[in-house]
Amino acid sequence: MKPKIIVVGAGPAGLLAAGRAAQLGADVLLLEKMQRPGRKLRISGKGRCNITNTLEMPEFMREFDKKGRFLRPAFSQFFSKDILSLLAKLGVEHKVERGGRVFPASDRAQDVVDALQRWMLGTGVKMQTEAAVRDIIIRDGRIAGVVGKSEEHAANAVILCMGGASYKGTGSSGDGYAMAKTAGHSIVPIRPALVPLLTSDHAASRLQGLSLRNVEVSIWVGNKKKAKSRGEMIFTHFGVSGPLVLRLSRFAVDSLAAGEPVELVIDLKPALDHAALDRRLLRDIDAHGKRFFETLLGDLLPRKLIPVCIDASGIPAKCPAHQITGEQRKQLRVWLKEFRLKITGCRPLNEAIVTAGGVNLKEVNPKTMESRIMPGLYFAGELLDIDAPTGGYNIQAAFSTGWLAGNSAAQENARP
Repeated sequence: MKPKIIVVGAGPAGLLAAGRAAQLGADVLLLEKMQRPGRKLRISGKGRCNITNTLEMPEFMREFDKKGRFLRPAFSQFFSKDILSLLAKLGVEHKVERGGRVFPASDRAQDVVDALQRWMLGTGVKMQTEAAVRDIIIRDGRIAGVVGKSEEHAANAVILCMGGASYKGTGSSGDGYAMAKTAGHSIVPIRPALVPLLTSDHAASRLQGLSLRNVEVSIWVGNKKKAKSRGEMIFTHFGVSGPLVLRLSRFAVDSLAAGEPVELVIDLKPALDHAALDRRLLRDIDAHGKRFFETLLGDLLPRKLIPVCIDASGIPAKCPAHQITGEQRKQLRVWLKEFRLKITGCRPLNEAIVTAGGVNLKEVNPKTMESRIMPGLYFAGELLDIDAPTGGYNIQAAFSTGWLAGNSAAQENARP
């Protein structure tokens, strides 16, 4: 007898979970609250969809910190090569860009969503859109189905793939956490991950719109460097954003939540150490001693940064370069290597790309994605307490956990 499986949520995890369960012979119903599936997937990667990353599994898992170990069984069953192979069979070719990031060759996230939807429906999945799920049904100590808008749906197993609580317009409104609690699960406090950061001073607003490339940014908590990375960032009216800031933001968010002081430090000249930068400054001063300081900075910095640098260094804008003292040159050098901004917070959860926190991993079997508390209940994707930086890691985790959940639900609930 075919097991009846209900998958809630048609994001990357839900599409893979439903399709895989149906492939194995299950009777699968996929319920999606939005009008179309894959809403968040369609806008990911600025509409291009960073499908996965080319890192080998050990390095890939490290992007999730200690929680990466939880993902090993899922990655072992379905990893980057598997999703790319599946998409290739569906006519979606890919390309690899800087940092091992993988995108569809067309640069269209919609092509990925359309292909996965075709595949999923082709396996026999029945999908209902605009079909919000209000609750789960529990009978005799195990999952028995879900409560929809106007009817109940019975099931041998339910897979919750409802996403986190960021980008609520895509359908990720946090409903899955309440259902997990109903089943007896604890929720690690949710908070923004991959989110722009707020700063306390006026420097960021003065620099609004300025994008910096090939800079190194580090997050300092107290007197300790928590993390660093190199890449691109942008200043906004509220603080800082861009790929580099988003990648490091979770370290700032968690430290602020713990009541610790956080600074973002920008190395504007990461290719030069302090000694090499000092030699560069001396050469410029020797070659252009009659230039004003503000003119000299034109060869070092973007125009918008010059007034901020002048204020921070304390060197008068009209000071002739040859009059700059050794101490002033040191102050300038230190600022160029350590442009500091005090971080006071982050943008709201709804503006975060990913939600950190979620269903406690200790309460989920990593070999099956089944609840250790409620038989027949499975979890996949962002609803779980897993998150990683940008680079294709989070979407791959959704694909992999979805595949494993669908595989396990179909196999473990099959009736002779």
